[in-house]
Amino acid sequence: MNSLQWDDVRYFLTLSREGSLSASARLLEVEHSTVARRVGNLEKTLKVKLFDRLARGWVLTREGVELSRQAESLEMEMLSLWRTALANTTLSGTVRLSAPPILMSDFLVPRLSSFQEKYREIELELIGESRGADLSRREADIALRMSEPKSPQLVARLLCNVNYKLYGVPAWLERPESERSFIGLDLRSGCWQKIWLEKYVSPRSYALRTNDIRAMYHAALSGIGMALLPRFMVAEDSRLVSIPMPKSPPPCPLYLVMHSDVRRAPRIRATADFLIDLVQSHAHNF
Repeated sequence: MNSLQWDDVRYFLTLSREGSLSASARLLEVEHSTVARRVGNLEKTLKVKLFDRLARGWVLTREGVELSRQAESLEMEMLSLWRTALANTTLSGTVRLSAPPILMSDFLVPRLSSFQEKYREIELELIGESRGADLSRREADIALRMSEPKSPQLVARLLCNVNYKLYGVPAWLERPESERSFIGLDLRSGCWQKIWLEKYVSPRSYALRTNDIRAMYHAALSGIGMALLPRFMVAEDSRLVSIPMPKSPPPCPLYLVMHSDVRRAPRIRATADFLIDLVQSHAHNF
């Protein structure tokens, strides 16, 4: 019997969850042919057909469903082994950090040089994503999130509250409210910023909509309209001013989140401490 390869099992689990080669390949950052080959290898090793290859996607067979449950248990054991080993490492290696894209690009990246100078043996891998990375499955070691995690396996520390304000070029302050134009999130968005702003703004007042907050920022700079933006994004840009509104939007809490098994690992702890100090030293910008 051929030896069982953990990577084959890992690819099998990803495909069982995603249901398609293309989605699995994107998540694993490989070609879709690699996913198919790995799953095929596992089927040959186990001598079991795991998937029915259908036009609508790859569907688990009855045997595949049963084996996926056992594979998930094996995955949990492997991840536990990894976290235990990580806790005994030194101040070297890779740390994966997940954060909202705009926080990553506009706040973190410009301020990371001091971390690199202090911890030259730690390599940061930055993942800008709006969804919450699954820390239990090693998608990230540390996550900055705008909501408190619910899992008892995760530990979270509230760093600060992120405030949002309406920003525009100074000329908007001199225009009557009836002549003001706004930049909003696209109609398909269900996020709270869009819902909150539309309580105060007529649909006819929007000059532009987009699903990209950086595009909103540049549109505000160009004078197209006023945009609801996080304060840290605009705090050091004197070209935009805060536009008074009848009521301020609610602040969003920003949490630093780690898995409880890795929080004492030296390189994870050093990175987390740096992020805590960084955010707290710039709390006036949030």
